[in-house]
Amino acid sequence: MSPRIPRPPYRLPVDPYVLALLGTVALAALLPVSGAAAEAAGGATTGAVALLFFLYGARLSTREALDGLRHWRLHLTVLAATFVVFPLLGLAGRLLEPGVLTPELAGGLLFLCLVLSTVQSSIAFTAMARGNVPAAVCAGSFSSLAGILLTPLLAALLLGGAGGFRAGSLLGIALQLLVPFLAGQLLRRWIAGFLARHRKVLGLVDRGSILLVVYTAFSEGMVSGVWQRVTPARLAALLAVEAVLLAAMLAITWYGAQRLGFGRADRITIQFAGSKKSLAAGLPMATVLFGAQASLAVLPLMLFHQMQLMVCAVIAGRRARDPEPDPEPGPGAPREASPGAAPALPAG
Repeated sequence: MSPRIPRPPYRLPVDPYVLALLGTVALAALLPVSGAAAEAAGGATTGAVALLFFLYGARLSTREALDGLRHWRLHLTVLAATFVVFPLLGLAGRLLEPGVLTPELAGGLLFLCLVLSTVQSSIAFTAMARGNVPAAVCAGSFSSLAGILLTPLLAALLLGGAGGFRAGSLLGIALQLLVPFLAGQLLRRWIAGFLARHRKVLGLVDRGSILLVVYTAFSEGMVSGVWQRVTPARLAALLAVEAVLLAAMLAITWYGAQRLGFGRADRITIQFAGSKKSLAAGLPMATVLFGAQASLAVLPLMLFHQMQLMVCAVIAGRRARDPEPDPEPGPGAPREASPGAAPALPAG
């Protein structure tokens, strides 16, 4: 009998990048930019956002997404969770203002519910839990493609003028986000090799650009005084509301997928891809959509990001230790692809 290999100790993932984001927020609180420096930082932020979405477009394989069409029921389920169920819960959260959440925080909570799903972390957790990794790759691609259009359109429809949302920002979305994204898609065949060779450097560019976006947004919020309207009690209430939101989406995606006849591996994919939101895509979008109010608008997303990582890591660890074999899918359910290694994709 072979000796039993002990499992490594399990640790909650306190994302170092979230710590960097919090440090950037603290820097903006202590040393906010204003005047001419703020104008220069705003121009740099505009260029950084455009660069981010150009790189997203250049690295996202449209062919991979189209190759996954045979799992159309799974992808439609993930899209419904991301852009239908989440927004409905976000609208329900508006009932909590002004008693529990300020209008700005409630608007930020609704914006969080409109953001597209993560890519890399969904794939990582799906692989860890022995789920359908190829389907997770395709689901992330579909969500990214759809979210570039759906997130700003849903924000215009559902947010209106609330929470600092600027109704005239759709043109800015087209110029700053959609055009660079499409340009990256068009040029992908010529620059994909270059991007693959310099993945680490471009990863630093990604994260550095987002830190610049956060610094500029929170500096503008400090100068305009929006943080004076947020108390520790409001922040505690926001965390409690987000914990309920995450628990609800985890339950809806898991048991809803079961009712739809999906097997275990596909249910894992649906749960992880359908219950999470992308910090990397949401932060740049918020700066375009909310302007000076972006600091409060992105706060719910930043908190939710860390919460989803910690909770989903625990769930993935438990799924990985589950000794039960995968049940056979019910009649008419999609066949599950074999789990495999996930390719490198831009961080979610």
